[in-house]
Amino acid sequence: MWERLLSLLESDAEVHVLVLGDYMLDHYLYGDAERISPEAPVPVLNRVREEFALGGAGSVAGDVAALGAIPHCVGVMGMNTDAEELATLLTNAGADVSGLVRTSNRRTTRKTRIVGLAQHKHRQQLIRFDDETREPVDAQTTKQLLSEVKRQLSQCAVLCIEDYNKGVVTAEVASAAMEMAAKRGIPVIVDPAAINDYSRYAGATLITPNRTETERLIDVRLPDIATVEAHREKILAASKCKQVCVTLDAEGAALIGPGSFEHIPTRKRDVYDVTGAGDEVLAALAVGVALGCSDREAVCLANIAGGLEVEKFGCVPITRDEIIGEILLEHHRDLGKVRTLESLIPELKRRRSAGESIAFTNGCFDLLHVGHVATFAFCKNHADIVVVGVNSDDSVRRLGKGDGRPIVGESDRARVIAALADVDYVVIFDDDTPLALIEAIGPDVLAKGQDWEGKEVVGSDVVEKQGGKVLFVPFEKGRSTTNIVERILAVQQTVTPAKHE
Repeated sequence: MWERLLSLLESDAEVHVLVLGDYMLDHYLYGDAERISPEAPVPVLNRVREEFALGGAGSVAGDVAALGAIPHCVGVMGMNTDAEELATLLTNAGADVSGLVRTSNRRTTRKTRIVGLAQHKHRQQLIRFDDETREPVDAQTTKQLLSEVKRQLSQCAVLCIEDYNKGVVTAEVASAAMEMAAKRGIPVIVDPAAINDYSRYAGATLITPNRTETERLIDVRLPDIATVEAHREKILAASKCKQVCVTLDAEGAALIGPGSFEHIPTRKRDVYDVTGAGDEVLAALAVGVALGCSDREAVCLANIAGGLEVEKFGCVPITRDEIIGEILLEHHRDLGKVRTLESLIPELKRRRSAGESIAFTNGCFDLLHVGHVATFAFCKNHADIVVVGVNSDDSVRRLGKGDGRPIVGESDRARVIAALADVDYVVIFDDDTPLALIEAIGPDVLAKGQDWEGKEVVGSDVVEKQGGKVLFVPFEKGRSTTNIVERILAVQQTVTPAKHE
């Protein structure tokens, strides 16, 4: 399944997603907490900076764009500077904002978070102020919204509804939008509001309540996956939708359909901030379905996206490359160490974003010897990840190593190197030099044998320009493939053939 998911994510298919819901502006005020107020036992913040980000359905649209799809926004904004800021952020993210309805009788929803910093870091949200209109949209605004839904659906593969119960996704708006989608055969995915009755979403293709929302819906505690499974029929009936994907934080997700139940686990994460996780899950499900994923594949994709989101502060869109890198990282053992450059780069990006450094070395490695092993150990001592470039058979022949070289084929050479604990990845390259490989990988350390010191090292300018360094490995005297071959030939010449009777 993972190979297919990677194939879908790496495709050049252009997909469009309609995002209907409550568009919000997230406002962050950061300040250093340097002392306690003499007026009350509260921290006094010395203002450092402020930031604006996409929230609510806007966050979903930003997440959809980061995953490589084109979001079409349908929602409501006021006529103020917040609306301009929100539209600008969406446009910069790559969204189509022509479907956002502006009205003078509603405010643009803004959430202002006051964030304290300890020692200029260690962010901690202290309080949040909301500025919003919660009343249901009026008849005129409803008409405008549905007109935009109808116009935008003609080019979209999925309709996703992000409902925060701010008055935009009314029963009339939701049912009419879903009816239009149904006529076009377009699936509808809903992230529901924290409400007790899901009637407004009746007939949706898939709905994605989290554990708390599901407990509220059926009025039952759901402490573990076994309890969720035991109440699967009740959950599906209460949702009034065709399928339910209950997100269960560290336990992954449960996909529930008529007569079916599947637990789709996820790996444990270091949770930093759950803000935006639901938005990310909805976006990933929508993009996955638009790309052609099965329901299970889309949920697996959403598990990964949501997991990456909670490791970050605030609503930070997860990119398609991050998803690909995470998949490759999680399935490193299944994929093996010998890689194509295309499959390696996303994984290296993910590991680098986690703070790991990369060392690179290259060679023919025709007959593996102690000098090679010492080089790999040297690389491991200077970086977290060791990538080894191996000359292809044709490349070795062009280097003029001698008749009959390489002795060992490229595939076998790569597999032998990959078996070493100090080596993380092996890439076979066909060029005369590893320059293209070095440019693509961008290693922090480029390692060469000490005999190269004082000479021009291919790729050194690339590495040093990026802030990396070229290091020379202490030379193992007399250890080379050429010497080994010469000794073998010398021994062969001194052996007297046995006589045969």
